[in-house]
Amino acid sequence: MNAAMAEEKVLNLYSARHYQTDEALYSNFTQQTGIKINRIEGKEDELLERLKNEGANSPADIFLTVDAARLAKAHELGLFAPVASKTLETRIPSHLRTDDWFAFSTRARVIVFNKTQLKAEDVQNYADLANPKLKGKLCSRSGSHPYNLSLMASIIAHQGEAKAEEVARGMVANFARAPKGGDTDQIKSVAAGECGVTISNTYYVARLLRSTKPEETKLMEKVGIVWPDQNGNGAHINVSGGGMLKNAPNKAAAVKFLEYLASDQAQRYFADGNNEWPVVESVKIANPALESLGKFKADKLPIKNLAMYQAKAQIIFDRAGFK
Repeated sequence: MNAAMAEEKVLNLYSARHYQTDEALYSNFTQQTGIKINRIEGKEDELLERLKNEGANSPADIFLTVDAARLAKAHELGLFAPVASKTLETRIPSHLRTDDWFAFSTRARVIVFNKTQLKAEDVQNYADLANPKLKGKLCSRSGSHPYNLSLMASIIAHQGEAKAEEVARGMVANFARAPKGGDTDQIKSVAAGECGVTISNTYYVARLLRSTKPEETKLMEKVGIVWPDQNGNGAHINVSGGGMLKNAPNKAAAVKFLEYLASDQAQRYFADGNNEWPVVESVKIANPALESLGKFKADKLPIKNLAMYQAKAQIIFDRAGFK
């Protein structure tokens, strides 16, 4: 009994989620459980390298990050331990979890267009971004970025490599400029009319919609948002998630923390604090920016499949010249 009690007082968390709003998420867990969280933050690759080097001596209990492919990489490196939890199984839909890692929030990749240059009907699907009539109008972040790789992986999973390559080549042919910057930069370029269209993760869109800066409010009046592929597979979904590490010294606390992340309170926090969608379908959110984006059909592709096609997606982007 004493060993278990001692074990539950602390949790060592390695996190590649860099959102200030997560502070309350962690302090609420400590308040509820009395378990103190020691947090090490870093970039995904640095943390994965660190976990590999630490091996069996690693103090880490939980690894949290964004993007399905990065979570799958931790799985491939043999870092995660399977977690048997009725709570996680019942609360998290099966396509948003694996045996050893779990999605706790989702974000969709949407099309953002300049309302004076294009109409919503011009860009209803991801494949429309490859349409020659958009020549010189597309802006994007790098093809090697995980958000774009995961989108391309979903196209491969649904439609095969030949179609995926056709889309990638068409997108490159439509570039207004060489890929650079992050999603927010692309939205701003579209609003300024430097490009006609881009793709962005929804929380960047929601962040700008919630902005109190007049210049950002003005920007968002100039753009329209399209939920892609609503008559097909649905909008591409990526995730933020994590799992328990196989060398975790505080396993009971680790499982408790993962279950806490699936609680109504934590799920609402992902939505209201960082503009992500909860994975627990029954959770009610109060985020006007997310609500203003409206209801949409989300792609139900199992998230582990995104990781499966990640390397192929990179090869296709490279061949297409999507740098």
